[in-house]
Amino acid sequence: MKRVGFVFAMLVIAMIGTAVAQTSGPAGDFSYYFVTYFSNGNTSGAPDAVLRLINDGDYSTAQTEGRPNGNLWASIYVFDDSQELQECCNCFISPDGLLSESLNKELMANTLTGRDETSRGVIKVISTSNDDPTYNVLTPGIRGWMTHIQATSNTYSGGKWVEKGPFFVTETKLADANLVSAEEAALETSCSYAITLGSGYGVCSCTPEDHDF
Repeated sequence: MKRVGFVFAMLVIAMIGTAVAQTSGPAGDFSYYFVTYFSNGNTSGAPDAVLRLINDGDYSTAQTEGRPNGNLWASIYVFDDSQELQECCNCFISPDGLLSESLNKELMANTLTGRDETSRGVIKVISTSNDDPTYNVLTPGIRGWMTHIQATSNTYSGGKWVEKGPFFVTETKLADANLVSAEEAALETSCSYAITLGSGYGVCSCTPEDHDF
């Protein structure tokens, strides 16, 4: 009986140790690819949508003060609702830094096709440790949210349905997504073509840190 009791006690201790290890170890989200949508961009009477990204410090290391320490870049790819890449860019975010990007003024103001009437589409973000949206070094640490402009009515005008106000603003966290190699290559290649062939168009702009567009 003593031996059985001893074995039982050891099993309990092992289970407690395992539980402590599971709860005290790293429990963060190591995602580096995020997606969201936008609606009612460049729409008369509608407020502007905003993409906000932070560097959570996950990439930081014990460096001497004054040396680069965990800097990240957000590679941003903006598509219209016809699945066409309209703009891409790569924006710097230092640890604990905040990047605020206006949809109308920065993400859809310099479209590759010159279209300014696009009101709906998709935004994809890659967290990377280098400053080139055509070649990403996948590195977790960026987290993001986006406001969405929701219409309450619509009307048929000019051969198409146009959303009308009053408009309401909602905000959601960017959705984690699985970045397969084919998708990563497609994003980087499309962005490279936009930069090379766009003659200045197709490149979004980045708000400096500590500024709000």
